This record gives sequence, structure tokens and C-alpha cells, in this order.
Amino acid sequence: MNILSSLWTDSADAQLGIWMSALSGVAAALAVALAMTVYFRLAYRTWRDVVRHGLAMLAAAALLAFVAFDMRHAALAFLGLNPSKPAVEFEIRMPREILTAVSGDTQIELHTDRNQTLALVDGVNDLTDGRAVLRGAVVLTHRTADRMLVVNLPGKGTFEFRLRLSAEPHRTEQFGPWHLADRIASTLASGIAQQDAYSIRYRVL
Repeated sequence: MNILSSLWTDSADAQLGIWMSALSGVAAALAVALAMTVYFRLAYRTWRDVVRHGLAMLAAAALLAFVAFDMRHAALAFLGLNPSKPAVEFEIRMPREILTAVSGDTQIELHTDRNQTLALVDGVNDLTDGRAVLRGAVVLTHRTADRMLVVNLPGKGTFEFRLRLSAEPHRTEQFGPWHLADRIASTLASGIAQQDAYSIRYRVL
């Protein structure tokens, strides 16, 4: 998806994290192999030795599993898929004449009780019923359930949509149901700016 590639850019820190994780994994594997080789060659084959061998193997497996997890986490961060920072992909449905105002000056912000984050606009699609859909995405940088998506269309008004998500939302493959706008401050005639004409749906990436 184009929007996913636009959300995060490659960084030197992420690349360094992958290399450090890879090196630590190689070093851990070599250390475990060396220690196990020496241990098995010097040990006697008694029942106590068998128990010690089993515990040593379990410790080695746990260490290698930790290294694999660390490398996977670093790789996901490099690709912009760090599970610690999910993102919300949204679709906002409005009358077509409202979304004709979408331009480089259009601002969509995520307001929380802790910060404000700019969202990325991915484009507008026309519908057959006289409405259009504005697509975009925004990263969730803080754990909070107080999230409001604010759409500011110059000359058309400001539209607010509350995101009904928990502080730590789970990822979802499908978009949720449509929700009506929570607040509209439109400069247009009230007949056009009816609240039931503005709705949003979203999913967590």
C-alpha cells in the first residue's frame, strides 16, 4: 500500500538496530555452540549429567529464541511496522462538493489528551450517490483512549470525528462500521452540512 510506505521512512537508527541484533544473534549462537561442545566432551554420563545437559539445552534454546525475537522486532521497526506504534487507516465520507476543497492546504490532525499528530492524506474517491471518500492514515504515538480526528477544509469548515478505540487497540484486517461526525463547524448552508452526511470508518494497522 502506498499509504503504508508513506507513514514511516527508513532511518539509520533502524538499520543500526537490525545489524546490532544480527551481530548479537551470531555472537550468542557461537557462544552457546562453543560452551555446549566443551561441556559435552568433558562431562560424565550420569543421571545428574543428563539433567544438567537438559537444563543447558533449555537455556540455549531460550537464548536463541530471545535473539530471534529481538531480530524480528528490529526488522519490523525498519519496515515501519513496529508493533509498539500502530496506525489508524481511515475513510471519511462526505458530500462530493465538500471534498473538492481537498488540496495541499488541507490539514487532518489527530488530537489526544497528550499530543497532536498530522495525518497523511492518501486521496479522494467519488461514490455513485453524490458523496466522496477521503482516505488517509495517522500513527498512534501515545497510549490513550482520548482521540479525536479533526479535518480542516479551507473555506468549507472543520469536521471532528472521535475514534472509538481503546488505549492499546488491536490490529484489525477489516474496516469497522461507519460513525457519524461528532462535531461540524461548517461555513456552508445548514442544508448541505447535515451531520448525517458526514461519517468515518477506520481500522488499526
